[in-house]
Amino acid sequence: MTTSIKFRLGLMAVMVGAMVLGQSGPASAASAHNFSFTSIDGDPLAMSDYDGKVVLLVNTASFCGFTPQYDGLQTLWERYQEDGLVVLGVPSNDFGAQEPGDEAEIKAFCQANYLVDFPMTSKQVVSGTDAHPLYQWLADELGQASTPRWNFHKYLIGADGTAIRSWSTRVAPMSDEVISAIEEALEQ
Repeated sequence: MTTSIKFRLGLMAVMVGAMVLGQSGPASAASAHNFSFTSIDGDPLAMSDYDGKVVLLVNTASFCGFTPQYDGLQTLWERYQEDGLVVLGVPSNDFGAQEPGDEAEIKAFCQANYLVDFPMTSKQVVSGTDAHPLYQWLADELGQASTPRWNFHKYLIGADGTAIRSWSTRVAPMSDEVISAIEEALEQ
């Protein structure tokens, strides 16, 4: 048997095995609750922990012109946390290399400069083919036009784990449209 035939047979066996075991990719996930991260402190952070809560997912960066949006995100967290909102920051170095630090540096920066105490993940890739699986799923659910093009892109995820909508970087966290959507999601 030639190497090429052996490779093809091996690849087919892997594909069949994956189908038999029911393994699935981001596109077939039922909800955002099927995904997980590592927290900024290195602990497991399962999205299923937020079942029953509305999540505002935001890719963040410490050295961006939009970094002051941390103020608005913290305000949303403080205002709506008891009503069931979770603001979840996802540090990313994808755009302009504006998040070069490690998790400890990111956390210290956010706390010292913006008093951030909402949950944050470890640094993640949020765009392209290497994006975190939740970001891939959100792109599948809301369309490629909803994918992050820069830092501080926002996704709203319903209490049941459904993708509700997204906002580009330029839409401020405290804008009427974001607040209205959060309040509507919290009422459902």
